[in-house]
Amino acid sequence: MKLTKEQWSWVFYDWANSGYGIIVTTAVLPIYFKGVAQANGVTAANATAFWGYANSLGTLLVAVLAPFLGALADYPGFKKRLLTGFTTLGMVMTLGLALLPPTLWQWLLVIYVLSVLGYSGGNLFYDSFLTDVSDDRQMDQISSVGYGFGYLGGVLAFILFMILEFTHGFGQLSSTAVARWGFALAAVWWVIFFIPLLRNVRQRHALSATPAPLKQSWARVWQTVRHLRQHRQLAWFLVAYFCYIDGVDTIFTMATSIGLDIGITSTTLIMVLLAVQLVAFPCSIFYGWLAQKTSARTGILIAIIVYLIICVDALHLHTVNDFWLLAILVGTSQGGIQALSRSYFGRLVPKEQSSEFFGFYNILGKFSAVLGPILVGVVTQFTGQSRIGAASLSLLFLAGLGIFLALPKLAADNS
Repeated sequence: MKLTKEQWSWVFYDWANSGYGIIVTTAVLPIYFKGVAQANGVTAANATAFWGYANSLGTLLVAVLAPFLGALADYPGFKKRLLTGFTTLGMVMTLGLALLPPTLWQWLLVIYVLSVLGYSGGNLFYDSFLTDVSDDRQMDQISSVGYGFGYLGGVLAFILFMILEFTHGFGQLSSTAVARWGFALAAVWWVIFFIPLLRNVRQRHALSATPAPLKQSWARVWQTVRHLRQHRQLAWFLVAYFCYIDGVDTIFTMATSIGLDIGITSTTLIMVLLAVQLVAFPCSIFYGWLAQKTSARTGILIAIIVYLIICVDALHLHTVNDFWLLAILVGTSQGGIQALSRSYFGRLVPKEQSSEFFGFYNILGKFSAVLGPILVGVVTQFTGQSRIGAASLSLLFLAGLGIFLALPKLAADNS
């Protein structure tokens, strides 16, 4: 399928914030934070738990704001303004990570939480723009291309960081300075590749303008709840999504800390994460092709089963090879399950209220991301073993699988 200039501009926002996703959230900041925290007397297990709690707090803030912001974004012109505002917050806070002295580990968490707010808030409006740049027939493939190129962009940004890492900043930088330059790289990468969306993508579907959009948005939050009751398949899909995306997001945010806990070196972790991104690029696009040949529902079910296998096998996570195997399995399905969930939901929602409904899509996704890291953190602290914490996520995937399997009995499969 040939994409238009507007569609490619939308896709490149996934490319733009991918540097933040891999450098800040996944690869560098967890290791950097753990080193700073332990240097200040924090134990390894507590550092892992604090990292999980910070991720939970950042996503909780977005979850609380998402319904109101989604309702507001459905009025003409608001969607892009809100996307720009939250994206700017994310960019500035990411740069702040680079500028903060490494000894202030508590403030490092505060700035990280604000960067998560900007990143996650921006993604809310970016996701809802899917209904503006594509029709129902194109959604699965365009959503999958977005995730696929997001992973490719992450690989390229990560390679630039690795050049700094392995050359020690061409012989000029300490390991701490390299990490901070990595955060700056993520911010600049985000700024540059956000420009195409800013210039070329516009809001096509909107409600009628109102003289009091803020007041009306608050009133419409409660209307959204009633809308969900009128769309049974949409509502039940959100319940299933709440369960399984919890596990997906938690594995993504906690993988590096878990790897450190079982003795994997930071250099090896960087190589594993790069491999995951490379695998995820073609596999995400493959899931879009699979959805066209079968259905988005089939693709989502396959991905959930893959994640169940990952969680069960985490109980046997002891060596570097074990970690490699699980990481590659994550790479095969991480982008696919997210892309097809987004397009499946986008097909179900009323187009002129897409941001309103995507607000609830995001609030469920973010609340699930609050529970997942806490679950892993509590189980890890209680048992003293990260792999048991990771395996506990299988309960969430089982719940999501059971509910999603029941969806055809509730309503016709619209995928």
